[in-house]
Order: sequence, then C-alpha cells, then structure tokens
Amino acid sequence: MKIGVQVYSVRDVAEKDFIGTMKEIKKMGYDGVELAGAYGLSAEEIRRDLAEVGLTAISAHVPMIDMYEKPDETFAFYKKIGIPYIAVPYMSSEYRPGTDRFPETIEMIRKIAETAKKNGMQLLYHNHDFEFVKVDGKYGLDVLYDAIPADLLQTELDTCWVKVAGEDPVAYITKYAGRAPIVHLKDFYKEDSATQDEMYELIGIAKKAKQTSAFEFRPVGHGMQKFPGIIDAAEAAGSSWLIVEQDRPSLGLTSMESVDLSRKYLRSLGY
Repeated sequence: MKIGVQVYSVRDVAEKDFIGTMKEIKKMGYDGVELAGAYGLSAEEIRRDLAEVGLTAISAHVPMIDMYEKPDETFAFYKKIGIPYIAVPYMSSEYRPGTDRFPETIEMIRKIAETAKKNGMQLLYHNHDFEFVKVDGKYGLDVLYDAIPADLLQTELDTCWVKVAGEDPVAYITKYAGRAPIVHLKDFYKEDSATQDEMYELIGIAKKAKQTSAFEFRPVGHGMQKFPGIIDAAEAAGSSWLIVEQDRPSLGLTSMESVDLSRKYLRSLGY
C-alpha cells in the first residue's frame, strides 16, 4: 500500500503556495495526494505541478451537488488532472440517512457514479458519523452501499468517524474487503463530554459551536486509534492507498508538522 495525504489537512499553506507545499509533502515521504479544491489553479497546472514534484494525483473530494448539477464541467476538470478516483466527501443535513430525502440522495449518488464511470473514474463515498443512523434496521451507510453496486460505488472509509460513531474501523474495513481501495487514516482524542457540534466545528460545519478540549484531531499514531490493526485490515481488504487526513492541527503543531509526524509514525510501522 502507498501513503497519501488529503490536501485539506494543509490547506492553509497549500492555498498560498501549492507547488511549494507539494514539494515539502514529497520530502516527507508521501507518495500521492488527495485533492480538496483547486486552490485557484487550472487542471493543467495541478497536473503539471504534481508531475514535476513526483506525487500521484490519487483522488479528489468534490461537492456532491457540483457533480450532480454540473457534471460536464466538474468531471472534465478532474479528468484533465488524471485522477482515477473521485469522492463524495459530505452530505448536507437535508440529504442524510433518516431524512425524507435520503432515497433521493441514493439516486443522486447512483447518477453521479454512472457519470464518473463514463469519464473513466471510480466514485467513492467518504463517510462521517451521521451515516450511522439506522434506516429500516440498517445503518444508512450500509443502505447506500447495498443500493448501489460495487462497480459504481466503492468505499473511502474514514476510520476516525467510524470510531466516533461507536463502530470498529477494523470490522468495517473487513466488511467491505474488495471494495475499499482507499482508507482514510485519521486520529483523534475524544472525551465523553464532546458534542457533535464541537466535532463538526472543527471540520468547518457547525460555525458557531464552542470549542473546548473535549475533542481534537491528532496526528496519526498520537490519539486513540489503534492503527496497526486498522492497517493490517486495509491490507487484507486489498486497499491500494492509505490517506492521512487531519482536519485541524493540534498539540501546538502546525498543519505541516502534523502531517509530517503522521508520516513518521507510519514509517515506524514499515510503511
């Protein structure tokens, strides 16, 4: 398995100096990057910069509505970059499991997946914890994957949010063996008093939530996750990429120091 990093983790520096940031990421020992936005660059510029640095353009997080409502424009952009995977990164509240619009959401994602396939890309779904709501006795995440076949939709399991939802990341990766090409490695610290709003404020959703020390994202290997088992499960499941993601820095570190520490930890495990 190769090791990548979600550029969202270092967005504060990438938006100021994309190619300089990519050069530093390469020096840390990362093999590729997952995009989250274009940082004001054209598809051709991103492709050129990554090729110059020697990083693989693994995948991209792209808003679901953009892929659904502007498919030609959206997919043409990422096709020019040359990414093999494109991911639905998030559902806004009205589209989630447990709402009246969830069946509509499934059909939207099916349509997006078909468009991705026509453009030579594989659609992934990147979960949070709100997909772990029961719908007719099954988690919404499982309902989604049951409804859309694996040739159209594969998983991008975010191990932090699986754990926050009260489930075992190892079990979930194993459940979707053969359908889990990319696994997100994300570590965290959480106290029982942590609220969902507090956690979502840290990913830029609950804008007015009060921050406390009850929850924070951590560099991989420096929080509550047990990564040796998670990585073994990913390898057994046939995953090709492990992607480091840290939504906000912590422990007094910068975003770049955080992803560097994550890479050093993974190297200590032999990756």
